[in-house]
Amino acid sequence: MLLHHRFIETAKQFGDKMYIIDRTTNRRIPYSKALIAALMLSEKMQQFDKGFIGIMVPTSAGCILASIGALMSGRVPVMINYSTMAAQNCEFAQKKLAFKTIITSKALVEKIQCPIVPGMVFLEDIMASITIMDKLHGAVRSKLPVSIIKKSVAQGTDDDNLVILFTSGSEKEPKAVQLSHKNIAANLTSLEQVLDVSEKDVMLGNLPMFHSFGQTAHLWLPIWCGMTVVTYANPLDFKGVNDAVREEKVTIFAGTPSFFFGYLSKSNPGDYDSCRIILSGADRCPDALRKAFIEKHNKVILEAYGCTETAPGLALNSPTHNRPGSVGRMLPGVSVRIENHETGEICGVRETGKILVKGDNIMKGYFDDFENTSLAFRHGWYDTGDMGWQDEDGYIWHVGRLKRFVKIGGEMISLIKVEDVLEKLLPPDTKVCVVEIPDQTKGAKIVVAITQPIDERETLKRMSEHLPNIALPKQFVVIPDLPQMGSGKIDFRTTTKMVRDLVSK
Repeated sequence: MLLHHRFIETAKQFGDKMYIIDRTTNRRIPYSKALIAALMLSEKMQQFDKGFIGIMVPTSAGCILASIGALMSGRVPVMINYSTMAAQNCEFAQKKLAFKTIITSKALVEKIQCPIVPGMVFLEDIMASITIMDKLHGAVRSKLPVSIIKKSVAQGTDDDNLVILFTSGSEKEPKAVQLSHKNIAANLTSLEQVLDVSEKDVMLGNLPMFHSFGQTAHLWLPIWCGMTVVTYANPLDFKGVNDAVREEKVTIFAGTPSFFFGYLSKSNPGDYDSCRIILSGADRCPDALRKAFIEKHNKVILEAYGCTETAPGLALNSPTHNRPGSVGRMLPGVSVRIENHETGEICGVRETGKILVKGDNIMKGYFDDFENTSLAFRHGWYDTGDMGWQDEDGYIWHVGRLKRFVKIGGEMISLIKVEDVLEKLLPPDTKVCVVEIPDQTKGAKIVVAITQPIDERETLKRMSEHLPNIALPKQFVVIPDLPQMGSGKIDFRTTTKMVRDLVSK
């Protein structure tokens, strides 16, 4: 199933039903009008080089329709992160995938003060170039039978690339992940089944579509099921997002823990009454956040787990099967193998090991990167690089990246575990990131980056009740604004460098 063909089927089936409610531009677009717009955009995109085409547009009607139009025209969207170093990200993507054109927005480029990169084309200019004849042609095409419209747009197989996304780069240089139509369709099939989503649902689209969570949940799941999506370009406008959830009666609200803390702080009782699913992913969901949502809104946050390379869903808790603290059970169609990170032997129940997965949702590979692709797969299994264990009922308990374990005195220490213990002792508005830095005597030592000063002696005393001495931090470094990725996740790579620089001084 080609997903731009699925869009045509859905748009024809649901016609005048509301598809996109764009809260940033105050546009409300039914499926029938979205089909006309996508067909017109696909014609406009014929003027650009074939192959890859960059898209750097915030979550909006423009981003959705440009993505679908690109696919209809036979081009593959390359989603570009605009949250930090946008110009460098554009140039990196152009060089890596050897393409020129990047569809972006004047409003975005001005807002983030991004220098103009050669190859940039503004969505506003494309829209302004649409003539009366273009509109008539698009409207006439949209009235044709589904089979004829599908034949008039790009063809292919479900193994063709649907999108190129970049890994976060939180630990090293980003890699270009090739996700096919089959990869994302497999994830959509699983999500539809487990979450029981349908055309009756209203999805909040608040996550950036250069992030796999936003790409699958906000772009393709509404199309897959025929639901309405309420787009909001700035996920950091906490009050605005809450207003959108309340006023548009959103039923599915997905986000990351750091965003949810912000939404919670600006929310009023009743804001989330319409929500039947509140899904947290991309980072570990703290107990304090879960507890606060129940106390203030009587709503349960369901934690999920995935990777960019897995389109992204691997496991999640559902309204009927939820074990707080776990990341849920594996999605249908996804197999898991937890193995000892040193011996490769399969771990027993409740035994921590490396998480390997297999399924139709796993990426084709990293673009033009045979070495990293080979390292990512072992005997047909994708190595997530994460550590975790499975309980007797099949729930997965994620304990952190293997790279976030450190060997001290012969012991494997989880930096995530240290963070978890520390977070429970601090006010909710205090953020921490635990890193390791080289140490001449022990090989490594644990240092905490924290956003405000604390009573270190008292904190260490309380931490020692839950952790062995070898796992206690040796130093605290105050960094008032910890660097974040576009998803709201703490940028571990940059934070580690900052800590090492501060400690060395």
